[in-house]
Amino acid sequence: MVLTPSCSVQQQLKRADKKYAIGEYYNAAEAYKRILPRIKDKSLKGETAFKQGECYRHINHQKAYSAYSTALRQKYYLQDSIVYLRAGQVLQYQGKYTEADKMYTAYIEAHPDNYEAQAGHYACSNLNEWRKTPTRYKITQVKDFSARRASTFSPAYIGEETDAIMFTSNRTTRKKKDKKDSPVTGVPINQLYTTRKDAQGKWVEIELAEGLYEETGNDSGSASASESGESADGADGGDQGKKAGTAEIGVCCFTADGRTMYFTYSKPINGQDVGAKIYTSTRASGTWSEAQEVKLFKDSTISVGHPALNHAGDTLWFSSDAPGGFGGKDIWFAVQDGDHWSMPENAGSDINSTGDELFPTIRQNGVLYFASNGHPGYGGLDLFYAFVDTAQHDTTGVTHYTVMNMGMPFNSNGDDFGITFEGKTDNGLFSSNRDDKRGNDQIYQFVLPEMIFLVEGIVTDNSGTPISDVRLRLIGDDGTNTKLQVRRDGTYRIKLHKDVHYLMLATARGFLNQKESVETTNLNDSYTATRNFTLSPISKPVKMDNVFYEFGKWELTEASATALDGLVKLLQDNPNITIELSAHTDMVGNAEANKTLSEKRAQSVVTYLINKGISADRLTPVGYGKEKPVIADKSLNKEYPFIPAEQVLDEDFILSLSKDEQDICNQINRRTEFKVLKTTYGMY
Repeated sequence: MVLTPSCSVQQQLKRADKKYAIGEYYNAAEAYKRILPRIKDKSLKGETAFKQGECYRHINHQKAYSAYSTALRQKYYLQDSIVYLRAGQVLQYQGKYTEADKMYTAYIEAHPDNYEAQAGHYACSNLNEWRKTPTRYKITQVKDFSARRASTFSPAYIGEETDAIMFTSNRTTRKKKDKKDSPVTGVPINQLYTTRKDAQGKWVEIELAEGLYEETGNDSGSASASESGESADGADGGDQGKKAGTAEIGVCCFTADGRTMYFTYSKPINGQDVGAKIYTSTRASGTWSEAQEVKLFKDSTISVGHPALNHAGDTLWFSSDAPGGFGGKDIWFAVQDGDHWSMPENAGSDINSTGDELFPTIRQNGVLYFASNGHPGYGGLDLFYAFVDTAQHDTTGVTHYTVMNMGMPFNSNGDDFGITFEGKTDNGLFSSNRDDKRGNDQIYQFVLPEMIFLVEGIVTDNSGTPISDVRLRLIGDDGTNTKLQVRRDGTYRIKLHKDVHYLMLATARGFLNQKESVETTNLNDSYTATRNFTLSPISKPVKMDNVFYEFGKWELTEASATALDGLVKLLQDNPNITIELSAHTDMVGNAEANKTLSEKRAQSVVTYLINKGISADRLTPVGYGKEKPVIADKSLNKEYPFIPAEQVLDEDFILSLSKDEQDICNQINRRTEFKVLKTTYGMY
């Protein structure tokens, strides 16, 4: 019988669809690629392009969108509008949030209650704001784990030790002719590797996990960690290795003593993927024992993977698409019951969505971490954490959780997953395929820097000259009471504690005291406060800058409030002093009129201080008119070189200057000053 071209296309489609159905996404995508140009029927072409996009969505998001675009051009959305949702997801994965949101919106019009589309729309609408508030964590790629053109992911510390880990990788240690590629991803299959830190803290001697490959009886020298038709092992190029794998092994966890390991394993039977299982193995004499399957569901056809143990080792968390879930892969758990595990329970709708929830991890404090592409996130798989919400209780005894996205820098528009913590610390490792042009997964280290709170500054006199003989006293509401000497250049730096209100007091012989306050409350990151002290001398008048009066009058302007409030504070900081408050005019005008004006101006300042709560008997107003011109010091000479140091700015000197220079000197002479009269007020 001679086949017609159309019959040939139909047969090839049937074979491609079969590969698609059993999860051989790479092989199916390649078959669709060959067939698509030959399909003439618009409806069939759109359906085939969509299936090709579904294959690529698991292994190559860039190619996935190209396929979905073809399906959209063929109006496949008239057959199934889910093409909008899938196109939106891969666009979000590529960081094209505006375009992704258009696709989500189109899908929501047809399916207003769809959680995945709502989550995608919500994320795309809020991502710009999320990016403005990254967490304090710092991340760096761990180059020691990397292998050229290979994915490396899901690290797990071997017990409570932090100098030994095991991770999953599709690197190959065999010769090219012996290399076996996965029909799911088209890249080498995943295996478990182990490594330790040397004395310098460098990860060295990366080796295949001892014993597992021989004991599992895998002819290719490896076993599989594929999970429920979606490999439990990888995220490169989309969901590489997270969707149906063959002959792979990976994604493991350990008991606290590091002697027992649980891992995901899948081995084809007669060339067919029969799903993934969780196996366990114990270590003796440096090698792992023959792996034994962990029986969880009575139905042996249910796939399970991504095991995670709590610290006590009596609760096993894992991912599965078992019946009774919420869609896609869900997080489940089982409790140890003697030598067996109890019937698994779904972790509930707080944690699980209609998308996939994968790669669970339990910290020693009981907080659950996992990856999801169903909850609102940055794109691809995002890392989330969940803790028990004790405020919520229902009559059925269901445990409720608060679920939080881990934010940046953990999450990106790519796949971020497989997190593990270094003991009880906030440091550890996770996996991501961000910034990798090939979409390969790499392992990143994350560190939570110590929050450091400091106060620093300089102590000077009124001319800006640093004072070295200064003692600072720091008093905090946490009981802190310390003293220190400032440096020779007048500077200081003090480390503070979090959530404390501090009072600072600067004292120096021959100067008035000054107080400042600083607090470290409501801070979410390291913080350095600056507190500079300007100490006023006791033995000579101190000019008050920025005290202004109405032109030709004695009324204070509003602009004077800041400077005068500073004087109020100084008097409060030094309750045993009395001062003379003096006002001065320039040489212009009648001497008697100038004196009267200056007296009224001095009284205006005193009245302001009294209204602020300063006792009148501590204040003596004096108006000097033009009787006491300024005597220039070095700082004034530095600012105005035409004024010699020690020069009295009297009438004879000023008249010898140019008109502009005269105006400057007259402005300098117009001033308000105070000087200390007594330092024992109220003491006797």
